[in-house]
Amino acid sequence: MDHPTTTTPVASGEVDAAVLPYSPPATTTAPPREASTLRDLTPAQWKSGIAAWLGWLFDGLDMHLYTMVAASFVAILLTADPASPVNSSDAIVKQKSSWIQAAFLIGWALGGGFFGRLGDRMGRARALSLTVLTYALFTGLSAFATQWWHLLIFRFLAALGIGGEWAVGSSLLSETWPRNWRPWIAAVLQTAVNLGVLIAFVAASLMKGINPRFVFLVGILPAFIVFWIRRHVPEPEEWHTANAAARAGSERQPSIADLFRGPTRRITLLTIVVCACALTSWWSIMFWVPQLMNSHPDIRDWSDPDKRQMQAAALMLPVLVSIPGNFFAAWLAKIFGFRRAIAVMCLGFVAAITVAFCIERSWMPLLYFYIPLVGFFSGIFGLFTMYLPPLFPTLLRTTGAGFCYNIGRIASAVGVILFGIFANSLSGQLRIPLLVGGFLFIPAMFAAMLLPDHTREMREEAPRGPIE
Repeated sequence: MDHPTTTTPVASGEVDAAVLPYSPPATTTAPPREASTLRDLTPAQWKSGIAAWLGWLFDGLDMHLYTMVAASFVAILLTADPASPVNSSDAIVKQKSSWIQAAFLIGWALGGGFFGRLGDRMGRARALSLTVLTYALFTGLSAFATQWWHLLIFRFLAALGIGGEWAVGSSLLSETWPRNWRPWIAAVLQTAVNLGVLIAFVAASLMKGINPRFVFLVGILPAFIVFWIRRHVPEPEEWHTANAAARAGSERQPSIADLFRGPTRRITLLTIVVCACALTSWWSIMFWVPQLMNSHPDIRDWSDPDKRQMQAAALMLPVLVSIPGNFFAAWLAKIFGFRRAIAVMCLGFVAAITVAFCIERSWMPLLYFYIPLVGFFSGIFGLFTMYLPPLFPTLLRTTGAGFCYNIGRIASAVGVILFGIFANSLSGQLRIPLLVGGFLFIPAMFAAMLLPDHTREMREEAPRGPIE
């Protein structure tokens, strides 16, 4: 099937549906008026919202349980003789920890594409159930690892579900909840992730006196929401309509290759640049900042339980501060549009990272001010949840959003390993690669400004098209 190569003029701040393939057939009836208050939401909208929010919450939990105990647990797995335990600050622990985190990020990337494709083919709610079950099962199994490479495999498999949940859940809400609420929906969803991370922090803190492997058993909890999702969460009407048209033959079922054809190709490539650069820098921060605190000269001689609590605090504080950052980013998107808000948050990231890591700082101001300052700008990642899915046609939506957002994690995986190698060559000075990595937000900022925006469409009750 040939794809059109010509486009029609597009007004500033909007994208014409004609420029993208697979537009659903035009309708002659006006769309129903969207909800203006929470009371106007339908039961189906509430159920899809709760399912996505819980999925995000447990995403954050299972995502960061490993980060909380990485150094201490990997040190245990590397200890061959209990009489001569490996120290959690040893270089070999950093190396193996980085490989495990890299495998996790690659699994996240592949899971976004795989489950994103399932979400387009079998439905959003069904695919959402599978993603939650996947990451709950393999996070729990991490507790039974006896070698460091066992943990690597379990984290890789858990990440498949975590990456898939992002793609499926974001598309589910973009198709069911009011379009003009998208900036605030993005903030609320990202806050669910933050709360999940805080739960992981609380779990690790309460269990700090026992073997860190048992922390992973907390990750089994999300499996119980799968039964509720399958019984109560309906598939979006928009997906049903597009799927029925494809089955009837009036519309062709798009494939992954269609992400790189016609006008969609430009959106795909730009989105990959934005996400790859932003995620590489951010995940290096999220993984290596706790390691930075663990090896800080001021606390190097602390006990392992105290170091573990310090690492957890180094992760918890920026996550806590990122909650107001989510709503600040949403406010920017509401006023200036998504792409400009993303660009502003990128610029803020560069400034905050530069200030935080440009010089060696004592542990207290670093932990309680500079690291949280960096975390505030992570609200940018909430914007992606509602901005990316509507850029793609309905039957390519979870595939496109999942692939483009999560493929950046392969770059993140490479970045985490290179940061560790770079730090070892600098006698463990982790702040220097963190500082250098912060400049990746600059190309992300410029690529974001070249993407289309659907701000005007959020403010109008226009007919639904492939760009919503």
